[in-house]
Amino acid sequence: LYCLLSTEESSAWPCQYPTVRPQTNPIPVVTVQTSPFDDQRPGTNGLRRKTEVFEGKKNYLQNYIQSLLSSIDLRDRQGCTMVVGSDGRYFSRAATEVIVQMAAANGIGRLVIGHNGLLSTPAVSCIIRKIKAIGGIILTASHNPGGPGGDFGVKFNVANGGPSPDTVMEKIAQVSRTLEEYTICPDLRIDLARLGRHDFDLENKFKPFRVEIVDSVDVYLNMLRTIFDFSAIKSLLTGPEQLKIRVDAMNGVMGPYVRRILCDELGAPANAAVNCVPLEDFGGRPPEPSLTYAAPLVDAMKGGDFGFGAALDADGDRYMILGENGFFVNPSDSLAVMAANLSCIPYFRQLGLRGFARSMATSTALDRVAKALKVTLYETPTGWRFFGNLMDSGSCSLCGEESFGTSSDHIREKDGLWSVLVWLSIMAVRKQGVEEIVKDHWAKLGRNYFCRFDYEGVDPRAAFYLMRDLEGVITDKAFLTQKFAVGTNVYCVERADNFEYIDPVDGTVVRNQVCITKTWLLEEEMRGGWERGRGGDERGRGGDERGRGEEMRGGEGERRR
Repeated sequence: LYCLLSTEESSAWPCQYPTVRPQTNPIPVVTVQTSPFDDQRPGTNGLRRKTEVFEGKKNYLQNYIQSLLSSIDLRDRQGCTMVVGSDGRYFSRAATEVIVQMAAANGIGRLVIGHNGLLSTPAVSCIIRKIKAIGGIILTASHNPGGPGGDFGVKFNVANGGPSPDTVMEKIAQVSRTLEEYTICPDLRIDLARLGRHDFDLENKFKPFRVEIVDSVDVYLNMLRTIFDFSAIKSLLTGPEQLKIRVDAMNGVMGPYVRRILCDELGAPANAAVNCVPLEDFGGRPPEPSLTYAAPLVDAMKGGDFGFGAALDADGDRYMILGENGFFVNPSDSLAVMAANLSCIPYFRQLGLRGFARSMATSTALDRVAKALKVTLYETPTGWRFFGNLMDSGSCSLCGEESFGTSSDHIREKDGLWSVLVWLSIMAVRKQGVEEIVKDHWAKLGRNYFCRFDYEGVDPRAAFYLMRDLEGVITDKAFLTQKFAVGTNVYCVERADNFEYIDPVDGTVVRNQVCITKTWLLEEEMRGGWERGRGGDERGRGGDERGRGEEMRGGEGERRR
C-alpha cells in the first residue's frame, strides 16, 4: 500500500490492487443553486457545529465544501491531489461521499482516502507531506461528543500538513458569504471499504477523476519507524522486566493504530489496547483524554496492575499519560519532560534541537528546560497553526499546548501516539517509571504548578461581558502594584497586559489573545504566578487535578481561567 501514496502517476505502479472503473458512462457534473450562510468562518480547528446543523440545514455542508474548494486558486486546484479522512464520528460517511462528489466536480484530480474513511489527524498531515498534496480535509470535532446529538467538524489542512493559517480561513469565509451555487457529481459513488484505485470518467473532463482508498495505518507507521528505536520499545514491552501498559483509544479513530503499532508491531498483549473499535458516538462518552472522561483508564491504573497508561482522543492528536497507581502527568509537565529527554529518540540525536515552542496558556515548565539546554523558546498564541511557521523555517523541533497536544517537526499537527512512543522511549532508555521520571525532573529543574478551569454551556453573551470586564480590570493602570492577600501571603501585581504575538518568521501580529497578570509574593520575595484568562472558540476540558490546593513555595504557580 505504500506504493499507493507515490507522487508518480505512472500506471506501472507495483500495486497489489487493480484500478477499478465502477461506471462505464461519463458522470454528469451538476450545478446547484444555493444561498449563503453567515456563520461559516472556520476557527482554530476548522468549522465546528452541532451535527444537526450539518445534517439538517439544507446545503450547509455543500456550501462550506464549495467555499473551501473555491478558496483554492483554480490553477492550483485543477488536477491536484487532496487527502480526506475522518475520526469515524456520526455523519462522516455521508459527508465523505459529498466531498468526493464535489471534489470531482471542482477539478480535483485525485483524492487519497483512508480505509472506511478513517484517518487520524496526524496521519493526514503525514500523508499530505509524503505525497506533496495541496492539502487535506479532516472530518472531526476532536474531543467533542459524537452521535446525532453531538458535534461535527470540517477542518482543512494546507500543503505543509498543518492547520489553515488565518489568511486561508478568511478567504474561505469571504467565499461563503457570497456563495450562490455549488457544483457536484451526485451520481458518483465510492466504496470506502474497497482498497485500491477507483477511476471515474466525468462529463467534459479530459482526464479521469481518481480516488485511492489506502490502508489507514501504513504510511504513518513507516514514518514512526524512522523516528523511534522500535527494538528498544519492543524490549521494554516484552522483555524480562516487561512493562505492562494500558492504552485507551476511546472508540475513536486510533483503535486500528494502537492495535497495529503497539500490539502487532511492538509486542504489547492484545488486552493492553482497550476501546479500539471506532464507534460513531464513541461509546456514548466524549472522546477526550482527561481524568474526567477517561475515568475507566484512571481506575484501572490506580489498581497497580499497569506501569504505563495513555488515552487518545477521537482524531488522535491529543493524549493523556498516567503512571503506576494512577500518577497523572499534566500536559505542561509532559511537554517539559519530553524536551529534557529528546536525546532518547534517534530522530533528535541525528537532527539535533532547533528550538522549543509552547502556547501562552501552557505553563513555563518548558522554559526551564530551554534555558538549561540553551535552546530558543517561543511563546505563541493558542492554535497549532502558529507552530507551523516556526517548524517550516527550521526554528523549532518540539512544541506543545496545555490542552494535551504535543508534537515535533516530523509533521505539522499534534500527535498523540507519537507522544506515547516518546514516553515509552524515555522509559526504555532511563529504566524508570513515569512517576520517578517526573519527580526526578522536578528535583532538577523545579516544579511548575498548573491548573485549568473549564466552563461549559456558558451563555456566549455572559462570557463576552466577563472577558470584556476582566480585560478592563487588568489593563487599568490602577491595577498595577495593587496588593492582594491570599491566606498568610501578600501578592503584588508587577505586570498586566493583553498578550500580543509577532511571528518571528513573517512578522504577522496577533493581538487580543489573553489577559495576563504577573504577581510577586512580597513576604518571601518569590515569584507567585501567572493568572491567565482567554477568549476564543477553542473548547476543551481537563487539567491537573493534583495541582489544586497544593502549596506553591519552591516553584512557579500557574492558573488559567
